[in-house]
Amino acid sequence: MAKMVSNNPKKYNVWIWILSVAIPLMVAILFSVKIPIPGVERLGFLPPIYATINAITAILLVLAVIQIKKGNKKNHELIMKTCIGLSALFLVMYVIYHMTSHSTPYGGEGVVKYVYFFILITHIVLSITVIPFVLITFVRALTGQFEKHKKIARITFPIWLYVAVSGVVVYVMISPYY
Repeated sequence: MAKMVSNNPKKYNVWIWILSVAIPLMVAILFSVKIPIPGVERLGFLPPIYATINAITAILLVLAVIQIKKGNKKNHELIMKTCIGLSALFLVMYVIYHMTSHSTPYGGEGVVKYVYFFILITHIVLSITVIPFVLITFVRALTGQFEKHKKIARITFPIWLYVAVSGVVVYVMISPYY
């Protein structure tokens, strides 16, 4: 990263772990909260938007890797910050949708149903798991620990990419049942 915020990554560790626990916990709590909007049955326009955000994030993650392999650190940094921003935007829209709409049951049958639930469950588990990885990877870049950043990024990237792609797949599979 071009601008060093601090050379001491330990000061960020508390925040990494607070956010890594608080985000999934708050999402779980907010899922149980339903806020009715008078005159609106559900915010059905949000799932295609946040699925698109996931798709864009997946594409940008791949582009970020290409940029860093070409030595374009500034482009890599900009793309990765965009991915973090898109992921935050996704999370906000996802929570708003689920706070204002009831969950849609999957209507597929047979093997497809098991495939759907496998993708959904791995998506959920890995979307929780990736939070500290993304934060640690980001902090290591922010603090100029590029060798450590590179090492953990090799773990973070495929997990984050799977979460982004599987989010789109889950949307495509559930969308006929909205």
